[in-house]
Amino acid sequence: MTTAWFLAGRLLRAVFVVWAAFTVAFAALRLLPGDPVALMLSGRGGFETLTPEDIARAEAELGYDRPLWQQYGSALADAARGDLGTSLQTGQPVARMIRDALPPTLTVGLTALALALTAGTLLAVLANLATSPAARQLLRSLPSFAVSLPSFWVGLLLIQLLSFHWRLFPSLGDTGPSSVVLPACTLAIPGAALVAQVLGKSLHTALREPYAETVRATGAGRARLVLAHGLRNAAIPAVTVVGLLVGSLIGGAVVVETVFSRPGMGRITQAAVAAQDLTVVQGVVVVAALAFAVVNLVVDLIYPVLDPRIRSTGRLVAA
Repeated sequence: MTTAWFLAGRLLRAVFVVWAAFTVAFAALRLLPGDPVALMLSGRGGFETLTPEDIARAEAELGYDRPLWQQYGSALADAARGDLGTSLQTGQPVARMIRDALPPTLTVGLTALALALTAGTLLAVLANLATSPAARQLLRSLPSFAVSLPSFWVGLLLIQLLSFHWRLFPSLGDTGPSSVVLPACTLAIPGAALVAQVLGKSLHTALREPYAETVRATGAGRARLVLAHGLRNAAIPAVTVVGLLVGSLIGGAVVVETVFSRPGMGRITQAAVAAQDLTVVQGVVVVAALAFAVVNLVVDLIYPVLDPRIRSTGRLVAA
């Protein structure tokens, strides 16, 4: 498969992922019990005086009186132009709400991603450098334990220890760089465990390949073998995990921003689901799917950089 065909295929797959996410979200939200238009009108006061005519008038204004396939086609066309609709509860454009909520979420998410990759890589390397069987077993067991910890429990534990007990970091809100530490660590712990598991096993396998014996024959120590040769050969499975990490960070943002009372995508998603604000939920799903598709596309493009054999054969491996 040539590079051009590979890129075209990956771009088409990314478009398909975003379209599928939009379609599934549209269908699922329309199946929810309750009337979003009635909820919208009741949220603006005067629920007791609402009449069926009031609700019907509002549905006509919003286009909810049209057949579902027409609503879907109109919403899909608008989304393709970057118009994600208007919030039923606030009356604000959804695109603007998401744009305002993205910076704090990106700050925590990117910090957590950096921490997860750094800590996970370090743990995997140390597990393969350890000479003591007990130390090696401990380092290999930590990721399995950490990945099973619920995010909300980790967040509450960090608040109790590092905020209430030792008073090192603020527990709530978005008050500056220090307020990012606890939510980022909460998201990073399971991510680091996942990276350590995948990279550790891949590195262990890579060190048993024939090339490792050749490197040892040159007199290289274990540290040089692991850091200079093993990591690069073991990196592809770990790079693939980055795409999964992005998905988990997006999902974890809802929990973390609730626990730490931070503004962001998670908070507006929670509020929109509670109020059955369909356009906001759908917009958040589309943006999350777009981010996931873009990150996985970038991951695919990194493969040839890590493995020269992919470039030399003119073929690219799939994720």
